[in-house]
Amino acid sequence: MLIRKAEYLISSPSFDKCPKPDKPEYAFIGRSNVGKSSLINMLCRNNKLAKTSSAPGKTQMINHFVVTSAASEKSPSEKWYLVDLPGYGFAKVSQSSRRKWEQMIENYLRKRENLVNVFVLIDSRHKPQKLDLEFINQLDLWEIPFTLVFTKSDKEKPGAVQANVKAFFDKMLETWQFLPRYFVTSAEKMQGREDVLQFIADCNKEALSEE
Repeated sequence: MLIRKAEYLISSPSFDKCPKPDKPEYAFIGRSNVGKSSLINMLCRNNKLAKTSSAPGKTQMINHFVVTSAASEKSPSEKWYLVDLPGYGFAKVSQSSRRKWEQMIENYLRKRENLVNVFVLIDSRHKPQKLDLEFINQLDLWEIPFTLVFTKSDKEKPGAVQANVKAFFDKMLETWQFLPRYFVTSAEKMQGREDVLQFIADCNKEALSEE
């Protein structure tokens, strides 16, 4: 997939304020400080697209970006939405703020009719985290399609990353029969970029053929 343009569209405080659901949509979510903004910027090759911050919990609204892409230089363009969602496992915020975020995310995930796939970001430097497992179990309960993206693979030795990925899936297999698709990425080294974009291209093809 060739990214021709990616631009910020709008930040919405709630599901019903989101743009018209007229394009295939892909949401990115993960625990605070998982490297979500860096991954989005890497995918779109625009370091100023999603705002990165050293302070976890900066994303507090549903952020829509419009991406214009094509299969190759000579192919026609197609447009899709990329969505940067607030993290779970929130930063130091009040209980009421936390509940408000959780409700906003749940409404978006369960009611956004053009949502094709949720990319759940997992920090590959760590052993399986309870919060990540709880979140993907919730997605399964809501019957929302998702894909796992293990981030920051350049921050650990390859053997350690592989061990952490395996440990995560071993933990899932305690309650899951089938494992989801996954990608291992590094925003720093552009690792996994083509694979993730190809997956989106394939999903777009399927979503547009159903219209």
